[in-house]
This record gives sequence, structure tokens and C-alpha cells, in this order.
Amino acid sequence: MSMRHTVKVRGGAAVAVAAVLALTLAGCGGGDDKKPQGDAKPSAAPSQGGTSKKPTTDTAPSAEPTEVLATTNGDPGIVLTVNAAARDQGGFVTVSGQIKNNTDKVFTKVTAWRGDEKNASGTSVAGATLVDKPGKKRYYVLRDTESRCLCTTGITRIEPGATIPFFAQFPAPPATTAEVDFSLPTFATATIKISG
Repeated sequence: MSMRHTVKVRGGAAVAVAAVLALTLAGCGGGDDKKPQGDAKPSAAPSQGGTSKKPTTDTAPSAEPTEVLATTNGDPGIVLTVNAAARDQGGFVTVSGQIKNNTDKVFTKVTAWRGDEKNASGTSVAGATLVDKPGKKRYYVLRDTESRCLCTTGITRIEPGATIPFFAQFPAPPATTAEVDFSLPTFATATIKISG
């Protein structure tokens, strides 16, 4: 009987030791998933185990884009800034930037930005165009199969001092076209360079 009791104690101790080891290993293995704090940058080097993590890409635009291709004024105190005009694979150009309300009042006159063409996008920047002057061609914002624009939608107002991001996707002009005129109703036309 004492032998059976001893076996139970040893078996119980083995289970306890195994549980402690499992918790210890789990606690040691999760350190790579923590986000860097402060100004620390994540390392791109492979871990010591010989495997490297898949690199992550930031697809969200930063709050303060660094490049400015053009700035143009619309209604008093409303400023449009174009930060990028990039060729995408598949024959598209995506123009992106921001619209800022520099006034002390809520800006609600956004319906003109959707343009005159009938579409299912509602309040949007679907009225934007690109003009290739040398090629003598105007490009309109692309639509999906349900006539919704491939652009920023749902813009109903801009609060005082607020900045909202926007994008619009167009068919790409020929590769030889490096500059186009970007227009959005109520804003002055701006000449921008296409990258990519």
C-alpha cells in the first residue's frame, strides 16, 4: 500500500513538473510578438532559431505624409494637397492626398466633389479627373461593376481645423506620360508627377 501511495506521489510530482516546464517554455517563447515601444524599431534580422518573420508593410498612410506633389485651394479656407500619384500593377494610377478645413466652421459643401456623372457612390471624390495634355485625353475615376467609384466615399463634412485623407483611382496614361493635371470640382487644377 505504501508503494502504491509512493507511485501516486511521484506521478503527481511528474505532472506538476511537466506543467511548470510547459508554462516556463510558453513564457520564454512569446517575446518576439510584442510591439516595440517608444522609438525602438523592429529588427529585420532573422531570429536565432534560423527562421525569419515575414516582413510587415504599413499600408495605412501616415498622419503627416512627407511628399507634396501639389497644393490647391477650393472654397475659402479649404485646401487640397496631393501627396502621391503612383502607377499600380494592372494599368492604374492612384492619386492620394488630403483635404484640410482651415476655417473655424464646419465645411459641408462636399456634394460637388462627386461630379455630374450619375453614380452609386454618394458623397465622394468621384468627380476627380486626370488630363494628359500631350495625349489630349481626360481620365475619369474608375467604377466597379455596381457603378461605385474606386475612390474615397462617405465624405459629408469636414470639422474646423480637420484634415481628411482621400484617394482616387484612374486608368493609367501611357508610360511616356510623366505629368498630368489633377482636378476636383471647386478646386483649382494642379499639375502632378506620376511615379512608378
